[in-house]
Amino acid sequence: MQFKYKNCTNITLFGQYSLITSILTLEQRKHAFEELGSYLLSSDELLRQLINTAQYTNAWFTPEQTKKAVTANGNMLNRSDLEKWLQIPNLKPQISHLRIGLVLAGNIPLVGFHDVLSVLATGHIALIKLSSQDQKLIPHVLNKLTEIEPGFAAQLQFTERLEGFDAVIATGSNNTSRYFEHYFGKVPHIIRKNRNSIAILTGKESKEEFQLLGHDIFDYFGLGCRNVSKLYIPEDYNFTPLFEAIESYKSVIDHHKYSNNYDYNKSIYLVNGDKHLDNGFLLLKEDERLASPLAVLYYEEYKSIDDLNNKIVSIENQVQCIVSTVSLKTAIQQVDFGQSQKPRLWDYADGINTFEFLLSL
Repeated sequence: MQFKYKNCTNITLFGQYSLITSILTLEQRKHAFEELGSYLLSSDELLRQLINTAQYTNAWFTPEQTKKAVTANGNMLNRSDLEKWLQIPNLKPQISHLRIGLVLAGNIPLVGFHDVLSVLATGHIALIKLSSQDQKLIPHVLNKLTEIEPGFAAQLQFTERLEGFDAVIATGSNNTSRYFEHYFGKVPHIIRKNRNSIAILTGKESKEEFQLLGHDIFDYFGLGCRNVSKLYIPEDYNFTPLFEAIESYKSVIDHHKYSNNYDYNKSIYLVNGDKHLDNGFLLLKEDERLASPLAVLYYEEYKSIDDLNNKIVSIENQVQCIVSTVSLKTAIQQVDFGQSQKPRLWDYADGINTFEFLLSL
């Protein structure tokens, strides 16, 4: 069965299976997800073509970055993690006629895939509105999943306009969230707004840790909510070791869209006389805000860990994850250097357990 997604106002279903209601056992679901993970890590020719051509519809989806996302999702679907993720007492084979509207983002490749996976795992119907920035990868991956396990086809629908939904999970900006609240507010919903990730440095980091931090900053050109957009540093911090360690990421400036952002922000700082640091491909600027422009990393000094704890508490609803070896008193997910863009199945966006939300419906 070959599925092709088309831009249309009608709902697109997965072939002959769209009218079939089937019950998949928990083991069948685990096996299918595991097989899909293996596929994403394979050298399949069609998958390789999609990875190599994604940049022609979204310039940010370079082959390197798209491959990174595909590999990360493949690694996520390993048997051990699937067993842990699906080890939930009230998760059982069921027939659900609930339609979960999914408004997917498109800032990085496959960014909405985990929401789809969660809906499938809980037995509901995924009514998917794709981002205009990522319209080929997710349909291809889900088509492969239905080849592995045809029973999933009854749970997958694509649409240009969400209608007839029983619940909604929508991801967007702070601006679009107001529209989402108005349009979806009368049904159970999860509405995600802008979030950013931060890194906390102590001055004792090794070169290797700084090199890993480079992934947290530059993977996907810094466009993800799990990318580090701000550093918290001790007073009188020396940035030289950091700049030296991340020199290997300088090829990011060769991407024309990233380069344009770097040049634009640099010119603004120079014209305004704003104090900043510049290593030729990344600008560092002291700023209390969390969301830095592309090609810019904000930083802010802290006096003590206690003061920092108080600061983090005040911004918890704006932070996706924290990269650091410092132990903080916060509910925000903390990860090691280099791990921000390698979430596990249970690392839910915004700290909201999607699985529990779906099971409660």
